[in-house]
Amino acid sequence: MLRGEKIGLRARHDEDLPILRTELHDDVVNASRADSRPWRPLAPGSKNPRLVMDDTDERHVPFSVVELDGGTLVGSAELWSIDTHNRLAHIGIGLRPSFRGKGYGTDVVATLCHYGFVVRGLRRLQIETVADNAAMLRVAERNGFVREGVLRSSAWVMGEILDEVLLGLLSHEWQQGGGSTAAS
Repeated sequence: MLRGEKIGLRARHDEDLPILRTELHDDVVNASRADSRPWRPLAPGSKNPRLVMDDTDERHVPFSVVELDGGTLVGSAELWSIDTHNRLAHIGIGLRPSFRGKGYGTDVVATLCHYGFVVRGLRRLQIETVADNAAMLRVAERNGFVREGVLRSSAWVMGEILDEVLLGLLSHEWQQGGGSTAAS
């Protein structure tokens, strides 16, 4: 398990799936805001990659996020579209509603940065989020991510076209910011 200050990132367990499905995926509005693909219902037992880990896919690493104190499931996190040639990846997180606004997101992103930069040897991590997602923008910037641009009218979310903000962090920036010791 990768450890942050308050959270751990571990492999997804079968018992995590019903909770993640109910509290994250089945929340149509938030799920639609978090994924560029259109929301669709998942059948019980579905092997859909939105929830179930495919150990053969080296380009996608999903984690379950748990509290270090007690092991309670906090949410999900992932590195996706991992490009080993260009040494970059994208970050995604989803926190259960009862764990939002408590500092877990900042710790999750810091721990994902440790995984991406230290464990995987990546040079760049990237976050894309809808422009009105103030919480994710704060989390990214607290971890040293820089706003690199706005993708105008690029996200279709529940009948509305939204802008997306693109944020990036380079490994040397992360190390200069003290991130190299953030997780163990």
